[in-house]
Amino acid sequence: MSTLSDIKIIDIPKIADTRGNLSVIEKDIIPFQIKRVYYLYDVPSDAYRGGHAHIEQSELLVALSGSFEVVLDDGHSKKSVMLNKPNKGLLIPTGIWRELENFSSGAVCLVLASDVFSEADYERDYDQFKLSKTT
Repeated sequence: MSTLSDIKIIDIPKIADTRGNLSVIEKDIIPFQIKRVYYLYDVPSDAYRGGHAHIEQSELLVALSGSFEVVLDDGHSKKSVMLNKPNKGLLIPTGIWRELENFSSGAVCLVLASDVFSEADYERDYDQFKLSKTT
């Protein structure tokens, strides 16, 4: 069972150049094989995304542009992480509830996932999620 201490900020290598920076995410950067890539954008500043946990899937979130806040909950405690640098990724293991909020104008959230989409992998009921963490 994952806890908040299992959540990590991953440094994504940055190659600095006068023509602009370049960052690369390769298989040795994250502890899973990437099976799905998606991104969130044009999220209104007063909206939130997420509102779920994954049973089997791990994810790496990266703020490619702008900033947003990720509220993380392991069923016992919560913490908030602000993502605002494209060379930092937030590694979220299985069993962690997440909500993304406070999106800045132009924010883009890239998500690298360890598995393809499966509705059965989502825990979407927060009360049930909390209950599962106490048993």
